[in-house]
Amino acid sequence: MQLTWRNGLDSSEAAEVMGLLDKTEKADGVAPVGEHVILRLKAHRDLTRQIEPVQADVRSEHFVLRDTHTDALIGYAHLDTEHEGTTGQLVAELAVDPDHRRKGAGTRLVEALLERAELSLDPAPDTAKLRIWSHGELPGAVRLAERYGFSRPRELWRMGRDLAEPELPEVELREGVRLRTFRPDRDEAAVVAVNHRAFSWHPEQGGMTEQDLRVKEREDWFDPAGFFLAVDERDQLLGFHWTKVHPDGTGEVYVVGVDPDAQGGGLGRSLTVAGLRHLHDTGCPRVMLYVEADNAPAVSVYRRLGFEKWDVDVQFGR
Repeated sequence: MQLTWRNGLDSSEAAEVMGLLDKTEKADGVAPVGEHVILRLKAHRDLTRQIEPVQADVRSEHFVLRDTHTDALIGYAHLDTEHEGTTGQLVAELAVDPDHRRKGAGTRLVEALLERAELSLDPAPDTAKLRIWSHGELPGAVRLAERYGFSRPRELWRMGRDLAEPELPEVELREGVRLRTFRPDRDEAAVVAVNHRAFSWHPEQGGMTEQDLRVKEREDWFDPAGFFLAVDERDQLLGFHWTKVHPDGTGEVYVVGVDPDAQGGGLGRSLTVAGLRHLHDTGCPRVMLYVEADNAPAVSVYRRLGFEKWDVDVQFGR
């Protein structure tokens, strides 16, 4: 096996990585990387707009593992370096070709990540310098985590429910609040401001910028008719529910954010219900969402709305 490091990928290599991620997802039933990794890889595709053949991303590093004899891509790790300069933390996600597992590919990638983070290969106390996601908590990832002494500092639950039953409640809004849908090129700044206030504690969602939002608006799945805003009598944004529909028809409670000054009156629940009813009415048979396992109030709200735990994403740490 030959491992190389990249601070950027050309369009050909990015396409190879996307193919590997797709093959891995089909084999495991869960995507090996999060949405932000896919968006960054997509940014490498259109090289006609670039001067250099390789586009560097200051927020990403890429570990590419190939078969020495065939040069086939058999493993990949994406390292998010966005917060390295402030918190010193690196966050990784990786995938190994299903046809090449249990042959040392995962071990090679994990050891490369440990070396990049300047951590010992031997089990050691958690320093919060490196976090590696295991989407779906797959057995191979658990074995590697145990081998190198990783802790489990974070769990993200995927919860879901059928939309046919139990019956969805009605949307209830307090006086002076109304719902409307998102207006592209007009509502970005307000949504980002409320998102920042609502998720100031969240390691990923809280950092969303207007540019991040506009990038997602260009995705095939984006639909402003499924992006609900709760506003007051002056049209000031109080909260929002951004829904998403996956290629298989599954709906998603993508983001629900409520301004802290508007919390406490059931607005988050009302926004959630509005989005669920929209997904039901557009024909989605089921809906899912992600929630932090230790966010007991949110988990409780979702359980009361009929959601059950489907599976878990684990962030292993050293």
